[in-house]
This record gives sequence, C-alpha cells and structure tokens, in this order.
Amino acid sequence: MDTKIELPKKLAKRYPAYELYLYGEGSYAEEHKILPLTGIPVLFLPGNAGSYKQVRSVGSIALRKAEDIDFKYHFDFFSVNFNEELVALYGGSLQKQTKFVHECIKTILKLYKGQEFAPKSVAIIGHSMGGLVARALLTLKNFKQDLINLLITQATPHVAPVLPLDRFITDFYMTVNNYWILNARHINLTTLSVAGGFRDYQVRSGLTFLPKLSHHTSALSVVSSAVPKTWVSTDHLSIVWCKQLQLTTIRAFFDLIDADTKQITQNPKKKLSVLNHHFIRHPAKHFEENPAIISDLTGTSMWVPVKVSKWTYVAYNESDKIYFTFPLANHRKIYTHVYCQSTMLDTNSWIFGCINSTSMCRQGIDLSWKAELLPTIKSLTLRLQDYPSLSHLVVYVPSIHGSKFVVDCEFFKKETRTIQLPVTHLFSFGLSSRKVLLNTSGLFYNIELLNFGQIYQAFKINVVSKCSGVKEEITSIYKLHIPWSYEDSLTIAQVPSSTEISLKLHIAQPENESQVALLKMYTSSDCQYEVTVKTSFSQILGQVVRFHGGALPAYVTSSILLAYGGQLYSLFSTGHCLEYATMLDKQAKPYKVDPFVLMIKFLLGYKWFKELWDVLLLPELDAIVLTSQSMCFPLVSLILFLFGTCTAYWGGLLSSTSVRLLSSLWLALKRPPELPKDIKMISLDLPFLTIVLIIVSWTTCGAFAILLTYLYYVFKIVHLQASLATFKNSQTVNLKHSRRNEKKSNHHKDSTVHYLHLSANDAEDSLRMHNTVINLLTWIVLLSMPSLIYWLKNLRYYFKLSPDPCKPLAFILIPTMAILGNTHTVSIKSSKLLKTTSQFPLPLAVGVIAFGSAHLYRVPCFVFIPLLLHALCNFM
Repeated sequence: MDTKIELPKKLAKRYPAYELYLYGEGSYAEEHKILPLTGIPVLFLPGNAGSYKQVRSVGSIALRKAEDIDFKYHFDFFSVNFNEELVALYGGSLQKQTKFVHECIKTILKLYKGQEFAPKSVAIIGHSMGGLVARALLTLKNFKQDLINLLITQATPHVAPVLPLDRFITDFYMTVNNYWILNARHINLTTLSVAGGFRDYQVRSGLTFLPKLSHHTSALSVVSSAVPKTWVSTDHLSIVWCKQLQLTTIRAFFDLIDADTKQITQNPKKKLSVLNHHFIRHPAKHFEENPAIISDLTGTSMWVPVKVSKWTYVAYNESDKIYFTFPLANHRKIYTHVYCQSTMLDTNSWIFGCINSTSMCRQGIDLSWKAELLPTIKSLTLRLQDYPSLSHLVVYVPSIHGSKFVVDCEFFKKETRTIQLPVTHLFSFGLSSRKVLLNTSGLFYNIELLNFGQIYQAFKINVVSKCSGVKEEITSIYKLHIPWSYEDSLTIAQVPSSTEISLKLHIAQPENESQVALLKMYTSSDCQYEVTVKTSFSQILGQVVRFHGGALPAYVTSSILLAYGGQLYSLFSTGHCLEYATMLDKQAKPYKVDPFVLMIKFLLGYKWFKELWDVLLLPELDAIVLTSQSMCFPLVSLILFLFGTCTAYWGGLLSSTSVRLLSSLWLALKRPPELPKDIKMISLDLPFLTIVLIIVSWTTCGAFAILLTYLYYVFKIVHLQASLATFKNSQTVNLKHSRRNEKKSNHHKDSTVHYLHLSANDAEDSLRMHNTVINLLTWIVLLSMPSLIYWLKNLRYYFKLSPDPCKPLAFILIPTMAILGNTHTVSIKSSKLLKTTSQFPLPLAVGVIAFGSAHLYRVPCFVFIPLLLHALCNFM
C-alpha cells in the first residue's frame, strides 16, 4: 500500500503531474498513516516510463529485514511519481524533475521534525534516468550537498544518453557530467552504480560506469554479474526487482547504520568499505567496521599437523573442533603460493596464520578477511613472501552435526598454475581456434587471455572436463575476471561436462593498463580440463549493434540522401527521374562518405585546423566523441552503412507499396481522379493550410504539426498515384478503341498517344521523386515522435509543449512540404537551381555521419536543406 504525501499547495500547483508516496504494507502502513515518522528515509526515483510502484521490491525486503530485528532500525521508503514520463527520449522535463526531487527531499525531512533521531539527509536509489536526475541535484544553485548521504543507481546511463533524440538530453548530460568533473574535489557523495550486464538490451553497461577520477574515490561502478551473492546479469527492468540484488542492497543499507545516530553513517570511509564488502568482494563474513585481526585459538580442540603439499579433509558429524596446522618453513623453499577452499559457507573465521610457533598457537592472524565468497565455495590464495613472519597456516574445522563439507589446501608455484592463451584473430570468423590442456591435478588455475582488451572482440570459450573414478557430481567454477573494471562473470558447471562461456567486454582496456583478462578456474583434482577459444562472428555483430546501433538512423538517412541527390541529378541531366531502388544501388556507396569523415578526423589532429574549426563554431566531430569513449571499431562504419542501405531499401519498398495500397483503397471508395491538366504549385488553399499548421505548431507541439504535414504530403502522393492508375487504365481502353479506327485516323491517334505518354511519364517521374521524399520525411517524423508521445501523454496537464525541440524545424518544414506536395518534375526540370540542388545531398550525407551519428537530433537539420532547395526550384 502506498500513502500519498500531501505536498504544499504551491508545489502541487507548480508540478501538477508529479506526486510523492510513502511505501508501506500491513501494520507498518497503518501505523505510518499518522505522521511524523521515526525511521531512516530512502527516496526511490523511477526512470524512463518507470512507475513509483517499482519501490515495492526493495521496500518489502527492507521491511522483512526490519521485522527480523524487531524494528531496532527500519527504513521509510519514499517514491516519486513522475507520471511515467519518457525522459530517455524527451529531455525537456529532466530539469523539472530534478527541481521537484529537491522539493521532495525537503518535504521528506520535515516529516521527521521533533523526533529524537531525526535525519538530516536521505539516501537515494535511482533506476535508469532516475539515477541521472539524482546526480543532477548537485547542479542546482540552492541545493545543499549534505541533503544526500548515499546514492545508488541501477542501470543508469551516466556517460551519455542511449538515444540523443533532442538537444535538451545532451545539454542536460553535459551540464551534469561537467559539474561532476570540475567539482570532483568538493563532491563527497558516496555513489554506487550497478549495471545490468549483457541482458540489459536498453542500456549497455559501459554507459553506467561513473567517470574514474583520480581524486574522486567515493564512486564505485559494478556489473550485477560481478556482485557477490547475485552473480547474474539482469535486464533493464528486472534490476529493480531482482531478489538477489535487492537483498544485497538492503544488507548494505543495514550495515551502513550508525548505532549512535540511528541513521546512515556520515563516515565516507565506512560507506565505501560497506559497499566494497557487499558489491565488490565478499569475504564470506559479516561486515565489521574494525575487524579483529588477532583471534584467540583456544578451547578444547584437537591440533593436527599437516606436512603434505596437497591436503583434503571431508568433515561429517564432527564432535570436536579441529585445528589443522601447516608448517610453512619447508614449503617456502619450493612453492610461491598457498590456496585453500572450503564448501562450508558459514560466516565464521576458518583460516589463520601463526607467528613463530612450533606446533600450536594461542593467537593467530585472522586470514578469513582475505578470502573470497563464490557460489559453492569460499577460497583464499596467499603469496607466501607477503607473509614472511608466519610460521604456520591454521585451518579450523568446527564441530558440526548432520552436515557434510570439504576443505582443501594446496601449495603451488605460480608459474605452474598460470597458463597463457592468446585469443584468435578478429577476422578468423570462428574457423580457427586455440586450446590449452590442464593435465595436472590442481584446484585452481589462472588462464591469461592475451591480446583481449577491445570491445569489438567477442569469443566463445569451450571448457570440456573429463573425470576419472568420480561417482558423485562435482562442481567447477569458471570466473572471467576483468582487472580494469568490475564486470566479472561466473559460470558454474557440473563436471564432467562441456561448458560454453561468452567472452566480450563492456569497457575497453585502458592504454595504461598492463594487467590482462583472466579466466579463473576453480577445478577438481580428479578431472582434466581442455579450454578452447575461438572468435564468434555473431557476437561481434552483437557488439557492433550494442555499441553503435543507435547511430543506424543516421546511416539510413545518409543512404537516402545519396539516392535523392542521384535522382535530382538524373532529372537535371536526362530530364527523367530514375527509380529509388536503382539510385540507391548506384549512389549509396560508403566510399562517398567515410573517407571525408576520416580525413576531417585526421586534420583535427593538427592545431591550425582545430583552431579554424573552432572559429567556424562547428560542433565536435562524432567520431572523436566515440574515440573518447573507446568505441572506434575497425570497419564499423562499413557495417553500419551496409545495414543502413538495406534498411533504406526495405523502407523504400514498404513506403511505395503502402502508397499503392492506399491509392487502390482510394479508387475503391471514391470516383477515380484525373491527372492535373495544369500544374499549380500554390493553390488557393495552400497558404491557409500552411498558416493553420504553423499555428498548431506554435500553440501545441512541433512534432504534432510535422506529423500532420507528413499526412498531408502522403495524401497528395496517394492522390497522384490513384490519378496515374486511372490514367493508365483509360489509356488501355483508348488503345483498344483506336485499333478499330486505325486506318481512318492514323495521324490523329499517333499525336494523341504521344501527348498522353508524356503526361504519364511525368507523373511517374514525380511519383519516384515523391517516394524518396516520403522516405526522408518518415525518418524526420520517427526522430521527432518521442516529443509527440510525451506531449500526448501530458495533454491533461499542459496543452503546449515547453520546451519544444521540434518547433524551429516545424516552422521551416511546413511551408517546404506544402510546396513539395504540389510539385511535379516537369515544373522544376528547367530550374536554374536544380543543378546546385542535386549537388547538395552528397556533402549533407557526409554531414549526417560526421555530426548526427552520436547526436540524432541533428539528422533532420541536414535533411530539410535539400528539401527546401527542391521546393525553391519551383520559383527559380
């Protein structure tokens, strides 16, 4: 049950679409209907099209946890209702949301006034764009940073927008990120960003990593597959209700409580150590702020010395506590490391180091804090030379009843357990592979994956295990460890088996990073393992789509512009307009666009050219933006151009087929129209229609006016198609009649048919040109659609969209399309402007790729220029 919080009247009037709720259920909800509150406030911010009800998952788990400790501490979960706005697609309301959240924080803190342990700040959980809104709070002039004590974001694209469909989104991102970079020294807000991994198809995990600044150490970024006790990838929505992840989040929240203030601690070191404990590396122990390093090893227990280098102990119904001691003096001479693992996943200390003892010691250094929790084991690897003062290693086995567990230890040389495996070449297309065989009976191996560090690389690793003399099932764990970012992933395999692992990255290897990616294998000593790696071409394409799929509309538009330019030139040179598909095949070539973009990128490396570029006030080249994000693939532009041309072709086929179907429907419902005998560019109704549409654009929404203009244009083309179909049918009838009277009026018939044939030709030429224009217009409409959807959704609150990203475009496009809708090729053939117009689409196609692939809102700006020139051909 969600209780709506009454907001001040002025605030409710200023933000009529937004609300604030307090989550509760059962007796807790009934009790907290009567304010004030007594718990710890947490504010949940939903993301793009997100509901305030999404807080239930984390709120419910927090309530169960509070019940378990008899409400010694409890959290009050608040949630903001943003009316499920599409803020990832329309950025005009992001600033408004940020200001509303600021007011909500102040309102929430007032609810605790007069309480003994009243909070002075709130913790924020932001999903998707909600996380960005939370970070944007710091950019508000009157915002006090100490109003937030902790920020956890889930699947939030921090680096850049997923689809930059309007300039408001990109401006908002620039403001937020620039503020955080420039004020990094003064921002002490502890921030954790959790990504969904490869299952999140909406927000790729590379976008969720907070910018790493050497002096800003209070920010952590991690992928859910690397989070201890979660170990799974989540999709964009399930990250909110994934039980494993929410349990981890709530455990962290309860560990963050300060016993003195009964609120979240203000100590930044404690915050970071709690988040590291729960989200980065879990030692299989409960969190302790100041853990006891020295532990007492006393009590009635057996001490058993172990002198072998490899040891296994199966514990079952143990009545006594046992301390197994490993003297290190002899092992140091032969081995470099010791590895121990236990299948007993309790949170007690289990491994210690004794200093200068003979066979037993009363006190030992607790090494359990160095261990790492994995799904089926807790493991510890120690480099012996790092602990020169240790004389013995002690493994503790508690007395247990009814449960069985296994403890293993082995001493080894690092070089015997580290195997190098160079990955296959990118262009081997999976035809070749490389493999290594693990023959020795070790428990742990590190496979170094050489030459692997780029985001366009993708491989399949196949691990085949063969076991001898094993009756029961054994579990092996294969952990892919990426040292430069927290994006590890785990695969659990029941051996003997054949296991396939996907190998690809969210973040490319930094230039200054010398460590390589590792495949850590926690194996069974009874089995042999064969590891094979080969390139996965399908997954490489997947990486291209994941990292560059958003640029596809720019490449489609570029291909259509090239075909459009070709049609205009053929009209100028031959007097006829060729088919769209023919021109697309002939003109849409990557070598017409890519070399120019690469040349500009190269020249921008020179200071004089960069200065000239800045003087001309030209925006930053998108290729440079992508390079800064380590997103430059070899041949990626070629692949995208191929996809773009294919999409342009099938889109053209779909639009021309749709026009034919609509014209057939028109003819079935209405009397057949005739081809226009005299061509009028500006009819009497045209100025009136243009003014009406401009008024619609000014008073409501620019995208709505663009859509109406598009529908008007389609109507005109359908009308022309129907006229042509009628004309062709009548021509066939005329030819049949003319055959009967061929001998009588041969000369008269010839001249008539010649005149009719010309008219039909011109109509067909016009239709070909109009079909191409429709394709261009369709992409303008699609790119402006998000603001239209946003406007329609909020129509009951606001009749006029403000700010409106499409209004300037609409003012130019409406009169242009009104004229083009009445334009025929015969009226522009003799235009002096036609040659110039036909030359413009090529540089504009280059411009679309150069400036629109990472800023999609710029694409329509390049499209309307040739359309405007085409319209002006009627008058010049």
